[in-house]
Formats: sequence, C-alpha cells, structure tokens
Amino acid sequence: MKLLEKIKIGSLELNNRVVMAPMTRSRAHKDGLVTDSTVTYYSQRATAGLIISEAVNISEQAIGSPFTPGIYTEKQIEAWKKVTSAVHEKGGKIFIQLWHTGRVGHSSVRNGILPVAPSAIKIEGQQHFTPTGMQDYEVPRALELEEVKDIIKQYGIAAKNALTAGFDGVELHGAFGYLPNQFLVDGANKRTDEFGGSIENRCRFVLDIMNELLAVFGEERVGIKLSPSIPFNGMIDSDPKALYTYLIKELNKLPLAYLHLMLALFPLDNLPTWPKDVLGTYSDLFDKKIIANGGYNKDSAEKELLNGKIELISFGSLYVSNPDLVKRFELNIEYNEPDRNSFYGGDDKGYIDYPTLN
Repeated sequence: MKLLEKIKIGSLELNNRVVMAPMTRSRAHKDGLVTDSTVTYYSQRATAGLIISEAVNISEQAIGSPFTPGIYTEKQIEAWKKVTSAVHEKGGKIFIQLWHTGRVGHSSVRNGILPVAPSAIKIEGQQHFTPTGMQDYEVPRALELEEVKDIIKQYGIAAKNALTAGFDGVELHGAFGYLPNQFLVDGANKRTDEFGGSIENRCRFVLDIMNELLAVFGEERVGIKLSPSIPFNGMIDSDPKALYTYLIKELNKLPLAYLHLMLALFPLDNLPTWPKDVLGTYSDLFDKKIIANGGYNKDSAEKELLNGKIELISFGSLYVSNPDLVKRFELNIEYNEPDRNSFYGGDDKGYIDYPTLN
C-alpha cells in the first residue's frame, strides 16, 4: 500500500505517507499553555508519518478563539517541549503550525481589543464562537504598515521558539481565512501600500513570512497550508486562479519541505470561475512534496497517491477518533466514529479516550 510506504522530506525520513492534519481542539489553558492531556493526545498519534500540530498563536495579538495554545512565552515553550519529546520517543515527527487569526476573532476573546486585519472589513453572514456563545463578527482594525512588518518578524520569533521547543519543522497557516489568507484575497485586502493592490503586493506578506521561517528552520523544514478554492470566512477573490498560480510559482522558488493543499470543500455554484479541481489546477506548479487534505479515507487516499500528483495525505476527523489510524489502515479495520460535540473545548472526553486496537 503506497499510503504506508516510507518517504523523505529533506533529511527527515517519515515512516509512512499518513499525515495528521492540524486541528484546533481548544484544550489549552487560558494562558495558552498546552496540558498533560495534550502530551497524551499527540503521543497517541505518533505513528503518523508526520504530525502537524493544531494552529498555535504567534503572539497575544494573534488570538482569535478561546483556549487555543501559544508559542510566545517561556512557559508555553516549556509546555510544548513535553509534547515534542513524547512524539519523538514514539519515533514520530512533528511540525508546528503557526497562526495569526486576524479578523477571525472577537473582542470578547481578546480582553475587549478588536481583531486586526489588512483592511477594516468584517466577515459577513457568519458568527464566531466565544465563551458566551456565538457572536456576530466585528469590523476589525486595519493594521498600520509598520505593524504588518512587525507581525512578519513575530512569525520569525515564533519559529525560533518552536525550534527551541523541539519541533522538527514549521507550517504557515495560510488557509481558511486567517491573517495570511486575508492579505492574499482582494475581497479582504484593500490596502494601497506595498502589501495591497496587485497580486504581487498581496502575496508579499506570505512570501516575507516564509523567508523568515526559512531563516530559522532552514531548507526543507518549512511548509505552508493553502485553501485556494475555499470561500469560508469571507475569502472571496476576483481571480483566485491567477492569484494562487502566481503565489505557488513563487513558493516553488523557495527550498520548502512541502505545499499543503486543501481541496474545494464548500459548494462553488455561485463562484463558477473558481477551480473545483484544486490538485489538477495547481499541483504541476510545485515540484516539491505536496500534501493533500480534504475528507479522504484509506481508499480515496490510496487512489490519490497512485495518481502521482501528490506524495502525502493529511487526515483530520479520522485522526480525532482513531489514534491508531495507521494500524487500522494496515489491517483494514473499521474506524471509531468521531463525537463532533467534543471537537472543541471540554475535558478528556472525546480527546484522549478513544479506544485503540490494543
């Protein structure tokens, strides 16, 4: 089975092509510290060829959702060391996904401070989860030019902290409507400075961050996640194919570990010019490793790998409920069903208590 074959990313040898996708679970303390249960959660899943951590806030400003972890204080770094050590002891590899939520947040989660964004444009037609229930999105504060440059540097500092914490690499969360994605699309970015306007300018934020991360982790230890055909969180662009064609070609010039592509997971009937076949549209533009993400099971993942356009597959909800997912693939054993009510927040129920084959 190709899914279970070993593969190398740079100098890292992965035991299989199964990737644990980054998934927010909202189990951190209020101060952004991961817990002993988080150590258990990741070590249970260390048979994945690669684990990509849940999204991790690069700063206090980056926070958008409650009970999400950070990597910007000494205590947070020390807490993550326990996670990476536990994964390594099991023979696993783990990348950290770095996160700035931008406008995808709410002031009630941020001590009354408004979220920030490229432009003062709020998300319409959706609500955000807060400790007091679902709330309408607010109009974010537009970032000043120097603030944008400071955030780019903060990604570099967060990467240094992640290296100290023992992570094997780093992934930029450039997908699903968070701050890097907000800079990319012209529906959210109306800036008139060097980070807005043309496609080249709108991609500058992402590309500058990638260079910051490369300066810390080095060649083939940095990846990026993109969602070219997902309009969620107001990610509307007038010409996404031109935008992502340019961006991926520029990313291909960098010595990256991989490109992590999300498939088109939402209906695009009202967006007829948007590419529905994400891999068919963009995979030939990138000549390094590609990870595909988007509702795969064992059979569909194996078929995708055999098509030859991508090298690894990431699994989300299947990994929530099946810590031993690789073994279940190997033995063709049925899966545990995930309890979606316990996906976000709560205690160990639905977090570290799913049964394994042992």
